[in-house]
Amino acid sequence: MQDVILLKHGEIVLKGLNKRIFEDKFMANVRRRIKEFGDFRVYTVQSTTYVEPQSADCDMDAALDACCTVFGAVAVTRAAACEKDKDAILETAKRYLGGAMRSAKSFKVETKRSDKSFPMTSIQLSQYVGGNLADAFPECRVDVHNPELTVHLEIRDFAAYVHGVPIPGAGGMPVGSNGVAVSMLSGGIDSPVSTYMVAKRGVKVIPVHFFSFPYTSELAKEKVIELAKICSRWCGKMTLEIVPFTHIQEEIRDKCPEEYFTIIMRRFMTRIAERIALANGASAIVTGESLGQVASQTMQAMGVTEECVSLPVLRPLVCLDKSEIVITARKIGTFDTSILPYEDCCTVFTPRHPRTKPKIEDVREIEKALDIDALCDEAVKGIERVVISK
Repeated sequence: MQDVILLKHGEIVLKGLNKRIFEDKFMANVRRRIKEFGDFRVYTVQSTTYVEPQSADCDMDAALDACCTVFGAVAVTRAAACEKDKDAILETAKRYLGGAMRSAKSFKVETKRSDKSFPMTSIQLSQYVGGNLADAFPECRVDVHNPELTVHLEIRDFAAYVHGVPIPGAGGMPVGSNGVAVSMLSGGIDSPVSTYMVAKRGVKVIPVHFFSFPYTSELAKEKVIELAKICSRWCGKMTLEIVPFTHIQEEIRDKCPEEYFTIIMRRFMTRIAERIALANGASAIVTGESLGQVASQTMQAMGVTEECVSLPVLRPLVCLDKSEIVITARKIGTFDTSILPYEDCCTVFTPRHPRTKPKIEDVREIEKALDIDALCDEAVKGIERVVISK
């Protein structure tokens, strides 16, 4: 009996002739994520990736936890591998799930037989193993409709596998399989969630944070670095680009009408994000905007914001309620850090009555008072880079 981890693929199975490219990317991500927990063999057969420990000192619990955060798998399970023989399968089920059988009040057996050369049908094997388990654990009755425990048997190419209920995987597509994007990462609740959501679609993320010292503190910067570290559990290794934004905001304050502060600030952020994207081969900009949530997130304001760049602006949260965003933030572990009371640059020089339906011709006219290229050049030259890895 060998302890292994099985990762069942999600959308990868729908890919055609290039499916192997997605599988290779997924396996590379798994290997990188579990490397610190021991020596593992990782390979894929029939839309399932196998993680097999190669030494006794491998930390299987930590590896299982890490595998649950790798985008591309819909289900993850720790299983016992054994010989493809009905009696070997039965004995493995008794030993591997004996504790669960003794604590459960009811059970059933489900079998999947991808190796059609196995001499018993799925129903026959389920009946054989189920009947003998019922005799071995009489306190646990058979219930095929609403069992407390389901014993899963899989007859696959190289071995048979016994396991309990699979754990939900991270879903989505393997990070790196759908290109690269720059994601604006503030210290709030929304932007870490949008970063997570775009990474779930297979996008490698370059997080960008705009920092306005001394109006925002070093603690605010540390908060964002911590958020990036939490996101890296899902998004993988990233380089956080911290952009000095103080001079730009002061210029906007001194030379632009107050009601346009936010929209012009957002346009500068978008311009700088595009420069970072083009310098790193990224194809899009990601924001945490949700339609109508604040004054700068009306349709008119978002249209004016993205008018100044040529790259597409992706908004994963655009149709989500705040409560839905909070649920995801709690799920991925960013919520408690996001609500720490350290403000980001978006709260600096906030107008009392922001323009909610700006016109592009008015904004362009107002921006003539600013040396846009020089200000963007200055900000990009002052970028601080922090490598975030998990």
